[in-house]
Amino acid sequence: MKIDGASIGERIKMLRQAKSLTQEELAIRAGLTKGFISQIERNLTSLSVESLIGILDALDEKPSTFFNGALDEKIVFKLKDRVDLEMDNVSAFQILVPAAQNRQMDPALLELNAGEKTPEEEPHEGEEFGFVLGGSIELIFGGKAYKLKKGECFYFKATKKHYIANRRKNKAYVLWVSSPPNF
Repeated sequence: MKIDGASIGERIKMLRQAKSLTQEELAIRAGLTKGFISQIERNLTSLSVESLIGILDALDEKPSTFFNGALDEKIVFKLKDRVDLEMDNVSAFQILVPAAQNRQMDPALLELNAGEKTPEEEPHEGEEFGFVLGGSIELIFGGKAYKLKKGECFYFKATKKHYIANRRKNKAYVLWVSSPPNF
């Protein structure tokens, strides 16, 4: 079943992320397991009315609002709205707009200490944009290195393997946007 173009699982995930809850936190509040929440969000299992009501109660969402698709679109995102993601060999990686899967872009803030690099991404659908907010980075795209410093940006179709590295002594900060959402 789709509501405003999104499945029930996608809508639950969007609401959970908008409330800055982990799957485990939602599961505890709803009296369910983390694995079940994960399966619901990925549309791998069906959901009883009782479980749905429990999840909506845990999310402080009225069923009528949920099924009308009347979510207020959030326009401004504060520091507290950011979602920290763990990424190997990366100082910090924050999703700036939670629930971006219902949008066309996925903005993130990347912080790299000296010598750190993001995991190498395989080619995938979509485009990526990055703006160096501080320090300098090296973008490796299709085996070729591109050096960027503060104030410079990159933009590419993600048709080749790629990653970002900080080969300098100072921290680097990058505003990184993926479209469609990929993070």
